[in-house]
This record gives sequence, structure tokens and C-alpha cells, in this order.
Amino acid sequence: ERVQQIFMRFMEECGEFDKAARKSQGIKTDSNSKKLDLENEAADVFILFLDLCNNLGIDLEKAFRAKEEINKKRTWS
Repeated sequence: ERVQQIFMRFMEECGEFDKAARKSQGIKTDSNSKKLDLENEAADVFILFLDLCNNLGIDLEKAFRAKEEINKKRTWS
């Protein structure tokens, strides 16, 4: 249940980050929505993503470094 709760909060914060990013790029949003700070929303997304990974037993640093090595060998078109 803890993972589900974190995931739902994570998705909510992703939505708030999206709205803040749209506003920062001058894309119209609902005028009644609250003002969102892009940096704060990015931090919220990051914090919850780390929490989610920790609760799933993912060593994110290890996974990141391993994936980085795979990507270095890929050919991007």
C-alpha cells in the first residue's frame, strides 16, 4: 500500500510540474489554477521518485550508472 500511495502522490506532482512547465513556456493554462513554481515542483517530483525507488528496493544510483554505460554504446539516429 505504501508504494501505491507514493506513486499516486508522484503522479500528482508530475501533473503540477507539467502545469508549471507549461506556464514557464507561455503556454496557456487554466486561469483559476494556483501558481506553481517550476523548481519546487521539479524537487517534489524528484523527492517522490527517490522515495518510490527506495520503497521498491531499487538502487537508483547503481541503475543509473549501469544504464549510462549501455547508452554510451548505443547508436542514436
